[in-house]
Amino acid sequence: MLRKTAAEMVAEARAKIIEIEAMSLLEEGSLDNRVLVDIRDIRERQRSGFIPGSVHAPRGMLEFWIDPASPYHKPVFAQEDKEYVFYCASGWRSALATASLQEMGFKAAHITGGFSSWVEAGGPVDEMSQK
Repeated sequence: MLRKTAAEMVAEARAKIIEIEAMSLLEEGSLDNRVLVDIRDIRERQRSGFIPGSVHAPRGMLEFWIDPASPYHKPVFAQEDKEYVFYCASGWRSALATASLQEMGFKAAHITGGFSSWVEAGGPVDEMSQK
């Protein structure tokens, strides 16, 4: 028997993280001071597209790619002058990921409602080329 449901975990995460509405990001006009990070599976990106200029970091590797002491660290996550905003399809995975990263000491936020809310708000979408 579960002691806590996934929905309860997401609710707890959302209570302690920074959430940014997709429409707010679009109204700002420029994302120059932010790194948008897509944590969805590659198949989701292929099927639905992605936010232009976003970095792909699969959820399963995220903590390892962010940790500078990890052999898997990615330099894109070492830009101290940037704000990192994570997204998934609907905002559940990115809420959990953002809470985990904050526990590590990493400054992070996520898009409320995820990629779906970005599309609903009329945000631009790039598609992966099929080779």
